[in-house]
Amino acid sequence: MEQAINILERYWRFTSFKPLQEDIINAVLSGQDVFALLPTGGGKSLCYQIPALQMEGICLVISPLIALMKDQVEALKEKGIKALALTSDYRAEDIDTMLDNCIYGNYKFLYLSPERLQQDLVQGRIKQMHVNLIAVDEAHCISSWGHDFRPAYRDISILREFHPEVNMIALTATARPKVVQDITTELQLQNPQIFKKSFKRENLALQVFDEEDKYERLERLLTKHTGSSII
Repeated sequence: MEQAINILERYWRFTSFKPLQEDIINAVLSGQDVFALLPTGGGKSLCYQIPALQMEGICLVISPLIALMKDQVEALKEKGIKALALTSDYRAEDIDTMLDNCIYGNYKFLYLSPERLQQDLVQGRIKQMHVNLIAVDEAHCISSWGHDFRPAYRDISILREFHPEVNMIALTATARPKVVQDITTELQLQNPQIFKKSFKRENLALQVFDEEDKYERLERLLTKHTGSSII
């Protein structure tokens, strides 16, 4: 785990992991399939980025949104890490060149959508890549969108045919037990290690008040909590 800590300090300037991150990274590095259910802000991306940086080859990241892919790639590039995203901004010849760069250019991360994965050119190049890990971000989309809105989500498991020796990690911040099972089945996860962090926010509390005297109550709240407030 010392190497993971060194990578964390070198690129992210942190000296310790958030809860469950270390366990997830260890499971990935041991070659297991992993399902990580972590709340927003739980550091899901590091759970695949750090082990991928420890291994030879490139990590394939399936992501649902162009904006999300761009943000991730820019953040990695700012750290000096070679990463690409196959978004609709590029022409076919550009995509061809980018894929060749992933095969021969020592890139560490390739981000793409499920729809892009269905293209013959992309599949052919991925077969030639030295893939070290397959990460499926926002994995709940497989269950919530894959049935009708974005059916390409049901075909991500084709990557297992191209690289059967490579383990996979699915990550999400929201998934009921039925959704977890659906994702596990669709991705063909093999005896996955499932990590789930409590979604309870210690800094948040809910209170319910009657509507009676609501304006007086509101005034008291604003008086008590001076400065910026959101109602």
